[in-house]
Amino acid sequence: MPHICRNCKRTFGTELELELHRDTCSDGQLYCDECGDRFTERAATEDGWHYRCPNDDCDGTGIDDDIHKVSDARVTKQ
Repeated sequence: MPHICRNCKRTFGTELELELHRDTCSDGQLYCDECGDRFTERAATEDGWHYRCPNDDCDGTGIDDDIHKVSDARVTKQ
């Protein structure tokens, strides 16, 4: 059974390969409410606990404060 990246749709033979890919996927798993940018988890944290938007012009910080997982986003109709 292939393992597929939700962000870029690449397929991998093992779950481990997919997990390693997620750290560097250029389509990114996180987005910032402050600036609207999308980026990888690796770009937003150095220690896995403290998150900050990697955009130099943005002050967005904190998972579930300003930074959210793309998979948690909801699409609404207006």
